[in-house]
Parts: sequence; structure tokens; C-alpha cells
Amino acid sequence: MDRNRQTRFVLIAVAIAMLGLGFSSKYIYEKFCAITGYGGTTGRAEANETQIIDRKVRVYFDSNVSPELPWEFKPEQKYIDVNLGQSGLAFYKVKNLSDKPLVGTANFNVTPIKAAPFFIKTECFCFTEQLIEPGQEVSMPVLFFVEPLMDDESRYDDVKDMTLSYTFFRVKNPTILGEAKTAAQGRDALN
Repeated sequence: MDRNRQTRFVLIAVAIAMLGLGFSSKYIYEKFCAITGYGGTTGRAEANETQIIDRKVRVYFDSNVSPELPWEFKPEQKYIDVNLGQSGLAFYKVKNLSDKPLVGTANFNVTPIKAAPFFIKTECFCFTEQLIEPGQEVSMPVLFFVEPLMDDESRYDDVKDMTLSYTFFRVKNPTILGEAKTAAQGRDALN
């Protein structure tokens, strides 16, 4: 009887641990990708405090839009050349082709994947939901740098160019529309 109780306790503990792991797996996967650069995930920093070194890399810009989002989305420049450690500023233009306000969010990756952890964004439209009004066209910046530590290992010597790619997806339940509606109701109540 004591052995059965012990087995039950172990099985319940394992089931609870698996349930917890299931709920936290998305968060764990996102953290894993951010730390390792897996899947082309870039780094993020509040500011660029790195030293600029004399090695250039060309950064190409790519854009895509999910079919369920009627937006036109494209980079305003094909590429820019930056030294490692130097801040780069690029712009993407988005236009809402529909007759209603839509909210989108952008996923991103960097290729070659092995160099992705060295691509650091300090400002990006991809960090928040984007509300674009009908027919509205918006220019959105991305501020980045390529970490000079990439120059420390010979396995990155072949990285002469990188591609920053975004894909915009429609947000099904946007928080930003709820905030805008609440603010508008508050303004109406004051009038």
C-alpha cells in the first residue's frame, strides 16, 4: 500500500510538471531563440554602446504580408552598408489597402541564421502592434547594429551580408483597438 501511494504521488507530480511545461513552452522557446539566435531570431538592446570596428557588412531588407492582411508593405531602401558596431537606420513603408482600420504585427528573422544573434535591434515597429487607418500610409523605422563580437570568431568571416526579413500578420484580437476605443470614449465623455 505504501508503494502504491508513492507511485501515485510520483505520477501526479510528473503530470503537474508536464502541464506546467506545456503552458510555459512558448515562453521558453521564445527565450531560447532570443538567446541562441535559433530560427534567425535577433537580439534586442535599449541602446548601442558598442565600439565601431573597421569591418563592413551589407544589410538587405525584405518584406512580406500574410494573405489575410490587405496591406502593402515594403522596405524604402534595398540595403545599407554598416560597419560592425555602427548604428543603422532603415525604413519600411506600409499602406492599409482596405476600407477599415486594421492592426498588424510583424515577425522577423535574419539570415544567415548563424549570424542572427549578432544582429541587434534597438528600435523596431515589430515590438508593438501597428494600427493603420484605411488608406493610411506610414513610414516605420528600425534602428539596429551588428555586434562587433562577430569579428572575434573565424567561423563568421564569410558573413559579408545579412538579410532582415519581416512578415506582417493581422492581429485577430488587438489590444491597441481596445485602448483607442477607450480613449475615444473618454474624449467623448469630456465634450
